[in-house]
Amino acid sequence: MFFSVRETGVPGGNLGIHGENMQTPHRKAPSRLIELPFGKGLFAKKSIKKGENIFTERPLVSAQFLWNTLYKYKACEYCLRALETAEQNARRLSGNPGLSLPHPELCKVRPELHQACPQCQVMYCCSECRQAAAEKYHRVLCLGPTEDNPDHPINKLKDAWRSIHYPPETSSIMLMAKMVAAVKQAKDKAHWQKLFSHFCSRTANEEEEIAHKLLGEQFKGQLALLHSLFTSALFDEHLSRWFVPEGFRSLFALVGTNGQGIGTSSLSQWVHACDALELPVQQREQLDSFIDQLYKDIDKETGDFLNCEGSGLFILQSTCNHSCIPNAEASFPDNNFLLHLSALCDISPGEEICISYLDCCQRDRSRHSRHKILRENYLFSCSCPKCVSQMEEQDVTSEEEEEAEAEGETEGDEMEDEMTDV
Repeated sequence: MFFSVRETGVPGGNLGIHGENMQTPHRKAPSRLIELPFGKGLFAKKSIKKGENIFTERPLVSAQFLWNTLYKYKACEYCLRALETAEQNARRLSGNPGLSLPHPELCKVRPELHQACPQCQVMYCCSECRQAAAEKYHRVLCLGPTEDNPDHPINKLKDAWRSIHYPPETSSIMLMAKMVAAVKQAKDKAHWQKLFSHFCSRTANEEEEIAHKLLGEQFKGQLALLHSLFTSALFDEHLSRWFVPEGFRSLFALVGTNGQGIGTSSLSQWVHACDALELPVQQREQLDSFIDQLYKDIDKETGDFLNCEGSGLFILQSTCNHSCIPNAEASFPDNNFLLHLSALCDISPGEEICISYLDCCQRDRSRHSRHKILRENYLFSCSCPKCVSQMEEQDVTSEEEEEAEAEGETEGDEMEDEMTDV
């Protein structure tokens, strides 16, 4: 084993409300974890080389985002593997139903293996996933022939969530539903409750702030509505503490702060496979040109939302603290919910393994700007080596930096115009 989990004795840095780590070629966003009061941390037990996989982790539960599902991003209900072939995915995203991809043999999606739940027709990528879902939580959540009935309590809960939490999505009420369902179906209910207790809770004020961030200005009324619908759909006496208002708020905060974003894409996998092909120069240029044009068409038709997106609860990954100069990052290279944590640089024995909750552009901003983002969206201030070394720097806000960048672009355009005129 490369690592150990330790109490750090200082405030950790693992909380996210807005973003999620989509670490796919198409979209990258901040991780969403929890700050531990006297934090846990992940530390290297031996030398880890740059690029080495530190661990691979399966989530306790995961769920596709509800708007993502409604917009026909087809993913396995259990592992979130993309179900569309790369060509089907490209056709839908580009709005070109007649599009044909070169090298279709590079697509790894196997429609012949897909299976539906025989009762509700929810789709899975294989029989193993269908069976795993049934054994873990789906017997509680399966709607059978009422799958499309808007009056079913679970569908009412989903509709309420969609009416409150619009794209870009950062969480899902169904992650909470699967937590409840997993405990209800488990033979050893205490064991599953103990697993979920690994994710630290927040203070009451912090829980309210998290709800405010996720639900907006009317969060108290919306939280009460979700609580009522959640209770009607899923109440269980073994979990009564999760169904009282305070317990529901805590559960909501747990999911809001610990849910790690997951992004999967069959098209992305196909592009990676194309990049790995050894081709003559002319064929390589033609393929690269085709892919570039495809992404331009997709951007024009669909914008930034290219992936099947959801979130999951990962025990081990939630122990990773934040740094503005991370030495590790999470990704989902298997096109499913398996999280791979990889080293961004060589890591020495005893060194803490840290990820970043900020994307690359945000990490390049000033210390003051980074702290502003972290305080507003993650409820902590960072004291990583980079932040400590920049303590004497002038305070520059994100807005000021963006204005400066905009001015720089304007000046550049004017200079280009002048050169053109000459």
